[in-house]
Amino acid sequence: MQYEPIKRSVGRFFSGSLFMRKLLYFLLDILLLRTWHIRKALRKAKGILPDDARILDAGSGFGQYAWRLSRMNRNWKIKGVDIDREMIEDCWSFFGKAGLSERVSFREADLTTFSDPGKYDLILSVDVMEHIEDDESVFKNFHRSLAGGGILIVSTPSDMGGSGVHSHDGESFIGEHVRNGYGMEEIRGKLTAAGFRNIRIKYSYGIPGNISWHISMKYPIRLLNKSIFFALILPFYYLIAFPAALILNFLDLRLSHKKGSGLIINAGK
Repeated sequence: MQYEPIKRSVGRFFSGSLFMRKLLYFLLDILLLRTWHIRKALRKAKGILPDDARILDAGSGFGQYAWRLSRMNRNWKIKGVDIDREMIEDCWSFFGKAGLSERVSFREADLTTFSDPGKYDLILSVDVMEHIEDDESVFKNFHRSLAGGGILIVSTPSDMGGSGVHSHDGESFIGEHVRNGYGMEEIRGKLTAAGFRNIRIKYSYGIPGNISWHISMKYPIRLLNKSIFFALILPFYYLIAFPAALILNFLDLRLSHKKGSGLIINAGK
């Protein structure tokens, strides 16, 4: 299934006014389980980061994580980079209207070549690496771009059902993915080779999270991929699915998982 056309349509629908963009960020925050895990990781990182931290949102997309980071500390300087020019332009527009352009900036860039040596105290990359074939170059660029003592936080699918795949020869639910997911030791090895240390990896999207993903994301996206007119029934669908998804997301965040379809990675320089 092609996810990018739907993503682009959603972005255009919620672009324009500040209210609509903030509404998009709110909906992504509560619907996407990965944002729950990232919020938790960022809260932990906040206690370590300097008050004037410089942060890279690597693969910034809609800008929802840059928005969250900008609200966590008014002294942080945040740069979002993405290969999608339309999304970069939308983010510039929104953050300019929100009066944040002095401390939140955006740039169109390819992460396989992008590097700002020694500049960032934190690099955040959420659901990006599964889209990039040359991941080893990206990890090396991340390490090069971190300042000494800097932190890398990555969210990406695992090889245990990530991308909606449950067999080695299965096809990804998201057509744009170049890999279905990472094994823990596979990504640990690539990060170590790039120079990272103190690598900590845990599973997300355990049993409750996987169920939540199916009812809150997979099924609605499949319907929208068939016809945009299914958007008319989605509000009624979510009246039923949303409360269940919230409970399942809460359980996934609180429980420790022996396996899961997502990985949350924290590494240092």
